[in-house]
Amino acid sequence: MDQNEGRVPHTRPDILIVGGGTAGWLTAAFLAKQLGQGAQRVRILLVEASDILTIGVGEGTFPTIAKTLAALGVDEAEFMRESSAAFKQGIRFVDWARESSADRHSYYYHPFALPREVEGLALLPHWLAGDAGSVSLADAVTLQERVCEAGRAPKRVTDADFRGPMNYAYHLDAARFGAYLAKVAKSLGVEHRLATVSQVELDEQGAISGVRTREHGVLTARLYIDCTGFGSQLIGRAMGVRFIDQNDVLFVDRAVTLQVPHDHDSAIPPYTISTAHEAGWTWDIALARRRGVGYVYSSRHTDDTRAESVLRNYVGPAARALTARQLKLQVGWRERHWVKNCVAVGLSGGFLEPLESTGIILIEAAAHLIAGLYQPSGGFESAARQFNSLMSARYERIVDFIKMHYFLTQRTDSAFWRENADPSTAPDSLLAHLDMWRHRPPSRVDFVMDHESFAPANYQFVLYGMGFRTELAAAGVSARQVALARQEFARVKDAARRAVAALPAHRELLDRLYQAGFSFTASQQVRGMGNEK
Repeated sequence: MDQNEGRVPHTRPDILIVGGGTAGWLTAAFLAKQLGQGAQRVRILLVEASDILTIGVGEGTFPTIAKTLAALGVDEAEFMRESSAAFKQGIRFVDWARESSADRHSYYYHPFALPREVEGLALLPHWLAGDAGSVSLADAVTLQERVCEAGRAPKRVTDADFRGPMNYAYHLDAARFGAYLAKVAKSLGVEHRLATVSQVELDEQGAISGVRTREHGVLTARLYIDCTGFGSQLIGRAMGVRFIDQNDVLFVDRAVTLQVPHDHDSAIPPYTISTAHEAGWTWDIALARRRGVGYVYSSRHTDDTRAESVLRNYVGPAARALTARQLKLQVGWRERHWVKNCVAVGLSGGFLEPLESTGIILIEAAAHLIAGLYQPSGGFESAARQFNSLMSARYERIVDFIKMHYFLTQRTDSAFWRENADPSTAPDSLLAHLDMWRHRPPSRVDFVMDHESFAPANYQFVLYGMGFRTELAAAGVSARQVALARQEFARVKDAARRAVAALPAHRELLDRLYQAGFSFTASQQVRGMGNEK
């Protein structure tokens, strides 16, 4: 029993978080770190039921998570061991642009590295002009595609926590990660109760006046954070905030999953594998000790039995003895995420399928905003207005980014893909951007970065990986610029070769850090490839 268990807080908490898992505990830990210092520290209580299952589709992350964990002050090797984590350097998209043939699969990478520049010269226009040859954009302007294809880790055992030559995120066990975050949050002063919420009580103005639990009676706070998952007990069920369904844009609304053991000595891919199928796609996420594999699909285009068959065929003989788990997904978000004294974080606020690991990105964004907007005294009206504006815009932009993967397909082998490529299923904002990008590449001017989870480079990797064509108008490009670009493409190729030689195999590094952690010292000067972040 931990030191907080079994006793009621001495005073009413300032913030009551209802629900645990990644959403609840990450929010609790981050708020405790940001707001829990000094005499005016904010008191935080998290209550969760003891019998809630983790959804388990949050096992992939984006590089923002490394910055968040570093801000919490955690040890990277300890976090990875306790979360059964492995490194993720991007996503390998298989058969998305076109259907496979009997002996050939198409693929492209969405890497986490940013494109290289030389003397302020952007390489993308030169790649579009063919100055890099026939290689992919990711291969032409980053080292990461070749590092991934070679099965190399993004860093070395001598690199500092959360830093390395390659930009990276993680694959992790969602349940174990939630448990680790709970330990971190408690060490930062978050109080914890096991309790089942039986009723959410509202006052005359419609704000929450208290949360009634079977075990501890009514719990009250200044601010309530709803992390109750798809059930959305506070902001959805009690406060009646409307859910904006996005299933007419993003078709997938079901998932079937398997946990597949690793062969003891098999290589561990340092990237997510996303493979397109007849009515959706599979994720294949390699952790240190197992693979998490799932098929995300549209119930309008297939049935559960066929979907499980597709998943088992993908996994192969290893799936025979495994039990599959079926999930129903609510694709969309709440019309408002902060209402009076209640904020929704995680699945209670929205879900946009796991294609680009946006679930944890949105949790991080919400936690950062709450920390910045929270006022120890005074009302929440202005904070709620700003939070709702920023979060709604972020959801809308993510929908555009995810839909772009589907909309640009050249597949015509099933109704699922044909309908996804129908302009009537795409947001007007995406169609407007694509119309501009037929004549110039995506750039910073296209985005309000406070609304974005993805940078222009992320759009570029997906856009051109899917075979999109940008016809650049004839412009005055000097022979020197062309020569400079070609030299840089050659340098990237050479640097990628050296990176593959210098970086350890992914499994090798995982085995090392699981046993002894990293061996970086502050005085150590790490030389070599240069950081791609």
